Amino acid sequence: IFLVGNVVKLREKLAWFDNPKLKPLFGKRVLVTRARAQASLLAEKLETLGAACTEAPAIRIQPPADGFGALDEAVGKIDSFNWLIFTSANGVNYFFDRLLAAGRDSRALGRAKICAIGSATAKALQGYGIIADVVPAEFRAEGILAALEGKVSTEDKVLLPRAAEARNVLPEELGRKGIDVTVVPAYETVAGEADGSEICRQLSEGEIDVITFTSSSTVKNLAKILGEGAAELINSVKTAAIGPVTAATCREQGIRVDIEAKEYTIDGLVDGLVEALS
Repeated sequence: IFLVGNVVKLREKLAWFDNPKLKPLFGKRVLVTRARAQASLLAEKLETLGAACTEAPAIRIQPPADGFGALDEAVGKIDSFNWLIFTSANGVNYFFDRLLAAGRDSRALGRAKICAIGSATAKALQGYGIIADVVPAEFRAEGILAALEGKVSTEDKVLLPRAAEARNVLPEELGRKGIDVTVVPAYETVAGEADGSEICRQLSEGEIDVITFTSSSTVKNLAKILGEGAAELINSVKTAAIGPVTAATCREQGIRVDIEAKEYTIDGLVDGLVEALS
């Protein structure tokens, strides 16, 4: 669009695309490291606020390497569990895939209480007609433990379908209290298809302003994809972590954390970026 004449003088009144009130992230270049199937949601929210996003999937979500045997076995005796704890939307989706494959549906969970680690996981459950009985105020394992205090007893059996590699804080602490916890791998995360050499080039040439990390696996796998000197390269730009667990993994990898979301969700991460960068 070409504007000619006195109308150009109205720019300050009509400006919207680079208006910091409407587009607080205008001009910021963000590297999104989520799995490809999930990256679009974060990228869309950031681009709406004016950021230019580059999707570089550091992880890929897939079925467990050992198959669904353990999960299917748990599904087969689902009536024996008093509680189901879901720690991610991925865990929800894979669990219900196997439940449906067994010829059953949400009615099979009628006698069980359901706990979701956070709002995104609770929303995934709602897609299957389930409203979580417990959603902790703090969206991490420690928050679940606090929320379940006094609600789960030693007479209960708990099913925890989760990623093949995950923190053991939750099952270990529940086990210490004498609670019977069955942990089954519902999926696993592996290194994604991001182009390591291209990301290295973009970072080296100053084409990225900030990298977002939405899980510990995005941190570890991006470092793996970038190879030797990954931490130094990542530390040349700002980094944003979705919460304290992801932030701790960054520091373990020698990566500085500049922005940490106060609410451990995608919206919380976006809010943190706006607050820090606008």
